[in-house]
Amino acid sequence: MIVYQEALHGTNGQFMQISAIVHHSKSAFQEILVVETPRMGRVLILDGIVQTTEKDEFFYHEMLTHLPLFAHGAATRALIIGGGDGGILRECLKHGALRATMVEIDGEVVEVCRRLMPSLSAGAFADARAELIIADGIKYVLESRASFDLIIVDSTDPAGPGAVLFTEAFYRGCLDRLSPRGILVTQNGVPFYQRQELVDSVRFFRGLFPFSGFYRVAVPTYFGGDMALGWACKGEDITRTDPALIRARFQAAKIATQYYNPAIHQAAFAVPAYLEAALG
Repeated sequence: MIVYQEALHGTNGQFMQISAIVHHSKSAFQEILVVETPRMGRVLILDGIVQTTEKDEFFYHEMLTHLPLFAHGAATRALIIGGGDGGILRECLKHGALRATMVEIDGEVVEVCRRLMPSLSAGAFADARAELIIADGIKYVLESRASFDLIIVDSTDPAGPGAVLFTEAFYRGCLDRLSPRGILVTQNGVPFYQRQELVDSVRFFRGLFPFSGFYRVAVPTYFGGDMALGWACKGEDITRTDPALIRARFQAAKIATQYYNPAIHQAAFAVPAYLEAALG
C-alpha cells in the first residue's frame, strides 16, 4: 500500500492511500502530481499540498462562485485568477449571461487537469464565453484596464507562485479592476491552522474596500475542514442582501448544485467567536 502524506502543516496533517501515480512533473513554477485514490478519485497535488479531488471539489468551487454571483445578481463579466483545474470556470459558466476571463500562471497545470481530470472543467475551456490567458495574475490586474463585476482568486497557499496573490498591492489592483458594485472573493486557508493568512487579508480589505469580511465552507479534503473565503466589495455589504432575493435569484437561474443553496448562502457568514476575537 502506498500512502501519501501532505506537507502543508508539517507536524500534523492528512494522509491518503494511493492506488496509482497518474502524473508527476515539474513545471517552470511548481511540482505537479496527480494520483489515483480509492476514496477521493483523482487528486491534484502541487508542491506537496493537496489542491482538489474529483469527489469533493464541488464544496469549494460552488461556494467560491455562486455565493458572490447570487449576491451581486447582475454580473456579466468575471475574472478568475488561478483556478488551473477549471472548476471555478465551470461553475461561473453555469450563469448564462456571464463571460469569464481566467488568468493562470502555469499552463502545464491547465493541460494536465484538462487531460487527466476532465470532470473538473467539464468542457468549460471550450466554451465561447471563456477566455484563458496564461500569465502572471498580479501583472494582469495591475496592467489591464478591463472592468469586472466579480473577481475570484482561486490561488494556492501563500508560497511559491501563489504568494503575490496575498499582498496589498494585488488586492489594490483588484480594486481598480472592479466595477462599481463589483465583488472580490479569495481563498484564505483553514483559519484554525492558517489564522494569520486570514487576519492579513482582512486587514488589507478593510484598508481598501468600504465593505469586506469572510464566509466559510467545510471542505473534507482540506485538513482542519473549516475554510475561510474572503470577500470585499466596492458598493454594498453582501451579508445584508435580502434572503428572499437570494432565493428568488437562485430559483430563476435553475442551476444544479451539489452544495450551494440559499440557506447555505446565509449560514456561511456566521463567524466563530475565536475568529471574531482574532479579527478585532
